[in-house]
Amino acid sequence: MNVTIEKCGDELIAALAGEIDHHNSKQIREAIDAELERGGYKLLTFDLESVSFMDSSGIGIVLGRYKVVSKRGGRLRIINANRRVERILRMAGIFSIAEYRQRRA
Repeated sequence: MNVTIEKCGDELIAALAGEIDHHNSKQIREAIDAELERGGYKLLTFDLESVSFMDSSGIGIVLGRYKVVSKRGGRLRIINANRRVERILRMAGIFSIAEYRQRRA
Protein backbone atom coordinates (compact mmCIF):
# COMPACT_ATOMS: atom_id res chain seq x y z
CA MET A 1 0.00 0.00 0.00
CA ASN A 2 1.19 3.44 -0.94
CA VAL A 3 -0.36 6.80 -0.01
CA THR A 4 0.50 9.92 -2.00
CA ILE A 5 -0.80 13.22 -0.66
CA GLU A 6 -1.26 16.18 -3.00
CA LYS A 7 -2.44 19.65 -1.99
CA CYS A 8 -4.31 21.78 -4.50
CA GLY A 9 -5.67 24.96 -2.90
CA ASP A 10 -8.37 23.95 -0.43
CA GLU A 11 -8.44 20.38 -1.80
CA LEU A 12 -6.46 17.52 -0.30
CA ILE A 13 -6.01 14.57 -2.67
CA ALA A 14 -5.10 11.18 -1.20
CA ALA A 15 -4.04 8.84 -4.00
CA LEU A 16 -4.00 5.27 -2.73
CA ALA A 17 -2.33 2.32 -4.43
CA GLY A 18 -2.35 -1.40 -3.73
CA GLU A 19 -4.57 -3.19 -1.21
CA ILE A 20 -6.50 -1.44 1.55
CA ASP A 21 -7.04 -3.84 4.44
CA HIS A 22 -6.62 -4.15 8.20
CA HIS A 23 -2.86 -4.60 7.81
CA ASN A 24 -2.30 -1.07 6.50
CA SER A 25 -5.39 0.93 7.46
CA LYS A 26 -3.65 2.60 10.41
CA GLN A 27 -0.83 3.85 8.16
CA ILE A 28 -3.34 5.27 5.67
CA ARG A 29 -5.41 6.97 8.37
CA GLU A 30 -2.35 8.53 9.98
CA ALA A 31 -0.99 9.88 6.69
CA ILE A 32 -4.28 11.54 5.76
CA ASP A 33 -5.10 12.76 9.26
CA ALA A 34 -1.68 14.37 9.65
CA GLU A 35 -2.35 16.56 6.63
CA LEU A 36 -5.98 17.25 7.58
CA GLU A 37 -4.75 18.51 10.96
CA ARG A 38 -2.81 21.24 9.19
CA GLY A 39 -6.25 22.51 8.18
CA GLY A 40 -7.67 24.68 5.48
CA TYR A 41 -9.13 21.90 3.35
CA LYS A 42 -12.73 22.05 2.20
CA LEU A 43 -12.55 18.99 -0.06
CA LEU A 44 -10.92 15.62 0.57
CA THR A 45 -10.56 13.54 -2.58
CA PHE A 46 -9.71 9.84 -2.48
CA ASP A 47 -8.14 8.80 -5.80
CA LEU A 48 -8.58 5.02 -5.91
CA GLU A 49 -7.36 4.39 -9.45
CA SER A 50 -4.51 2.13 -8.30
CA VAL A 51 -6.40 0.32 -5.51
CA SER A 52 -6.65 -3.37 -6.33
CA PHE A 53 -8.54 -4.53 -3.21
CA MET A 54 -10.51 -2.97 -0.36
CA ASP A 55 -12.10 -4.61 2.67
CA SER A 56 -14.20 -3.11 5.46
CA SER A 57 -11.12 -1.32 6.79
CA GLY A 58 -11.20 0.82 3.67
CA ILE A 59 -14.84 1.69 4.33
CA GLY A 60 -13.82 2.69 7.85
CA ILE A 61 -11.08 4.95 6.52
CA VAL A 62 -13.51 6.73 4.21
CA LEU A 63 -16.20 7.11 6.90
CA GLY A 64 -13.74 8.36 9.49
CA ARG A 65 -12.25 10.98 7.17
CA TYR A 66 -15.77 12.03 6.15
CA LYS A 67 -16.56 12.77 9.80
CA VAL A 68 -13.41 14.87 10.19
CA VAL A 69 -13.96 16.84 6.98
CA SER A 70 -17.71 17.38 7.44
CA LYS A 71 -17.23 18.73 10.98
CA ARG A 72 -15.13 21.47 9.40
CA GLY A 73 -17.73 22.26 6.76
CA GLY A 74 -15.95 20.30 4.05
CA ARG A 75 -16.98 17.51 1.72
CA LEU A 76 -15.69 14.21 0.40
CA ARG A 77 -15.10 13.03 -3.16
CA ILE A 78 -14.04 9.63 -4.49
CA ILE A 79 -12.59 9.29 -7.97
CA ASN A 80 -11.26 6.58 -10.28
CA ALA A 81 -12.40 3.46 -8.41
CA ASN A 82 -12.30 0.23 -10.39
CA ARG A 83 -15.54 -1.72 -10.76
CA ARG A 84 -14.88 -4.02 -7.81
CA VAL A 85 -14.00 -1.20 -5.40
CA GLU A 86 -16.86 0.97 -6.70
CA ARG A 87 -19.28 -1.89 -6.03
CA ILE A 88 -18.03 -2.28 -2.44
CA LEU A 89 -18.37 1.46 -1.82
CA ARG A 90 -21.84 1.53 -3.37
CA MET A 91 -23.03 -1.45 -1.29
CA ALA A 92 -21.75 0.28 1.86
CA GLY A 93 -23.73 3.41 1.02
CA ILE A 94 -20.64 5.61 0.72
CA PHE A 95 -22.00 7.47 -2.29
CA SER A 96 -24.78 8.91 -0.14
CA ILE A 97 -22.13 10.94 1.72
CA ALA A 98 -19.47 11.32 -0.97
CA GLU A 99 -19.51 12.58 -4.52
CA TYR A 100 -18.28 9.97 -7.00
CA ARG A 101 -16.59 10.61 -10.32
CA GLN A 102 -14.61 8.46 -12.70
CA ARG A 103 -12.17 11.30 -13.31
CA ARG A 104 -11.12 14.41 -11.44
CA ALA A 105 -12.85 17.55 -12.71
